[in-house]
Amino acid sequence: MSVASFESVEVDYAGRRALGPVDLAIGEGEVLALVGPSGSGKSTALRLLAGLEGPTRGTVRRAAGRGETAVVFQAPTLAPWLSAQANAALPLELSGVARAEAYARAAEALARVGLGASVAARPAQLSGGMAMRVSLARALVTRPRLLLLDEPFAALDEITRRALADDVLALWADQRPAIVFVTHNVEEAVYMASRVVVMSRGPGRIMAEVAVEGPLPRPAGFRTTEGFRRTVETVSAALGRGMGTTP
Repeated sequence: MSVASFESVEVDYAGRRALGPVDLAIGEGEVLALVGPSGSGKSTALRLLAGLEGPTRGTVRRAAGRGETAVVFQAPTLAPWLSAQANAALPLELSGVARAEAYARAAEALARVGLGASVAARPAQLSGGMAMRVSLARALVTRPRLLLLDEPFAALDEITRRALADDVLALWADQRPAIVFVTHNVEEAVYMASRVVVMSRGPGRIMAEVAVEGPLPRPAGFRTTEGFRRTVETVSAALGRGMGTTP
């Protein structure tokens, strides 16, 4: 069963094609990565899935209803005047959950991302990695069916990126939402996803879909395996064709 799908989807901006045509289905509980050059429509596809905009042509279907889709952007977008707990509780409060219950569930979500001791901290007191963990807790506190991640680790150092990748997969194992993850980093895409979709230079179309073998979450040493390296090379070659740099 698919949690969301594109059927002959096209998006135009100012009369110019930005995306499509694209046909794509995201399965229930699937972890899918979107990679492609700048301007390939990856973030546009995510906005369509989030319901933040509609297609110019074609159909976007979303099985996830109101409150069942969560988005984590590249910037943490935390309210600076609220504590980590209040930030994580915000989606619940906005949906009508009583404050006591919302705060209790937010504290649980923060503990799951390793911030159980930082519930009272304000965003200015958090590192970049910690702020992103608060954003993840806020996204997962509603137990969404569809989690959309728009390059959430782009501004972080490599060690923090890898730690957060493992955190996301551990959270996925707990709740099993479908995840669509946008990244420019091929190794990150292959590490996190069970399927990698490679987009072409704009107007973005699907150049390739590459299945990634191996268990999720990833076991220790997965990045050093022959299968991982081979899949990275396959995705990189498809990305090169999408950018027009390889035959």
